[in-house]
Amino acid sequence: MDAERSGLEFDKTAEKVVMEPYSYICSTNGKGIRSALVAAFNYWLKVPESILRVISDVIQMLHNASLIIDDIEDGSHLRRGKPTAHCIFGVAPSINSANYAYFLALEKLSLLERPETVKIFTEQMLVLHRGQGMDIFWRSSFKCPSESEYEAMVLCKTGGLFSLGVRLMQLFSENQTDYKPLLDAIGLFYQIRDDYANLVDSSYHRKKTFAEDLTEGKFSYPIVRAINDYPDDNQVMNILSQHTTNSSLKLYCVKHMLELGALEQTVLKLAKLEERCSQLIVKYGNNPLLSEVIQKLTDLHRTPDGHLRFITPRDLNYDSLDHNEISIASGHINPVSK
Repeated sequence: MDAERSGLEFDKTAEKVVMEPYSYICSTNGKGIRSALVAAFNYWLKVPESILRVISDVIQMLHNASLIIDDIEDGSHLRRGKPTAHCIFGVAPSINSANYAYFLALEKLSLLERPETVKIFTEQMLVLHRGQGMDIFWRSSFKCPSESEYEAMVLCKTGGLFSLGVRLMQLFSENQTDYKPLLDAIGLFYQIRDDYANLVDSSYHRKKTFAEDLTEGKFSYPIVRAINDYPDDNQVMNILSQHTTNSSLKLYCVKHMLELGALEQTVLKLAKLEERCSQLIVKYGNNPLLSEVIQKLTDLHRTPDGHLRFITPRDLNYDSLDHNEISIASGHINPVSK
């Protein structure tokens, strides 16, 4: 860190204190999807490594900072298998640290010496916050969005950082191809997969908690499908309104969504988006790095031999709710032993 910013001396010890919640979240291991996407798109864009490193760092800084804010807004207690930053350092210091990191990321962009970076940064951060705002609004007002409204929100909230990276890269590339259709497909694919994992993936449950979206009252894709496709069935909506932490009730809700067909529809949606991503990659001239990223994201909705993986009620009959684990492995779903 620079000891001097904008002509003002800043004590290094004070900087460490301000940065502590942010440094903590950075010390946990994330999925690395955003860095992988930046590297994959560079297969096409051919940006110099020194510039690519700055852009990748900026995207990761923004992502980690946004996680701190997300966890506060969602009331989450676990992130990547560890206590969330605000649970350790407090809400106010964590908010301040995340906001500070946003501006550090903007400052880092000055290393690229292109004034357009500030405009792109501002535009995409505004888009991201609009998406987050709609997500919060639906949850706080208890209004279930339509599927198209949900997708529009995701394209802002999740797709915002994906687009930021590529737009910054194209400032330094001769390749000015419009990749927005592909970025949109990847953003939807990634977020809907994350929504699905929240309900059925044991590794996700160990790092967060079982079906945390139900506790948060969040209108994730499977929940949106369950509510909108079956308007006469009020069970999912009623359970969602309780913000329950009761694992048995949440398990019942997941099973009920399975019975309604919402989980099957989610798998079919993932398969459709996977195909869309693959078709667009071919259209843009093939990209083995990006194809590999997409392939890694198919682990929940496809078996190792490539067939679609649909869970059954039996797959959700696991013994220990205390461990909150459902295992999806080896091409099928099994209860996890204690």
